[in-house]
Amino acid sequence: MIQPHLMDEWRSHLDDGRRRSPHTVRAYLAAANRLLATRDLANWSDIANLDAGKLRTHLAERRAEGLGNASAARELSALKAFISFAKAQAGHSDTSPPRMRGPRMKKGLPRPVTPDEAAGLAEEVAADGEGWVGKRDRAVLLLLYGAGLRIAEALSLKGAALPLGETLNVTGKGGKQRVVPLIPLIREAVADYAADNPWPLGPDDPLFRGVKGGTLSQGMVQKAVARARTALGLPSTATPHALRHSFATHLLSAGADLRSLQELLGHASLGSTQIYTKVDAATLLDTYRAAHPRAEQAAKKD
Repeated sequence: MIQPHLMDEWRSHLDDGRRRSPHTVRAYLAAANRLLATRDLANWSDIANLDAGKLRTHLAERRAEGLGNASAARELSALKAFISFAKAQAGHSDTSPPRMRGPRMKKGLPRPVTPDEAAGLAEEVAADGEGWVGKRDRAVLLLLYGAGLRIAEALSLKGAALPLGETLNVTGKGGKQRVVPLIPLIREAVADYAADNPWPLGPDDPLFRGVKGGTLSQGMVQKAVARARTALGLPSTATPHALRHSFATHLLSAGADLRSLQELLGHASLGSTQIYTKVDAATLLDTYRAAHPRAEQAAKKD
């Protein structure tokens, strides 16, 4: 039987101790709950004593339920963190989790959209939504593409951000703060939405509201983009997050240095930002092969 106090302590650790994002907290709590629901674990000591063999058995059962490689890797990461926390709670001097490798993952490159496609998505969601809803969705997408925000960062903005100035303070992963510049187009789009929005926009109110007044959900933005890309004939990779990738790729193409790009994106390490050098090279190669008269012949020689 799951002990509620264990989950309360785990949630508190993730929220306050590690300052994890709401999405991560939900995922880590769900993984811990699944573990406790299938194993006789009554206290922190029981959890701390889980070894690699028992953890492997649990994950094998999850894989049998249809869990894919990416989801299995995330689940393993969550359970390792949970067991490590359990060891600390149980008073173990060594709090390292069981040594166990996750499934091998293929690291694909982010797939950015072109500037015209990004603009097309923003305008299409504006046309698809009724009144202020279309203006809202356009404003959100312009923040993703024009300022490089994560979708969760854009949707966590409060009314206190209004009126937008030339820069915006953003709270990213792990509570890390950064300042991003805002071009006039973004400021105008948000102001246009705010003027028509029927819900209060006090300092503590969410900036982007759902049709019933609550905080706009990521799912609603994703659905709006899915409808727009279908209408525009864009591939399934044209997602809200792809707009952030496009922001990074296009800045790099224009000559931005990696350190500046790292600050704008809110990456904790430069290694996360360096992936965009590969994206830019891949985009350049695609353009060359499509435009150069002898590209096909050169590609065959390679």
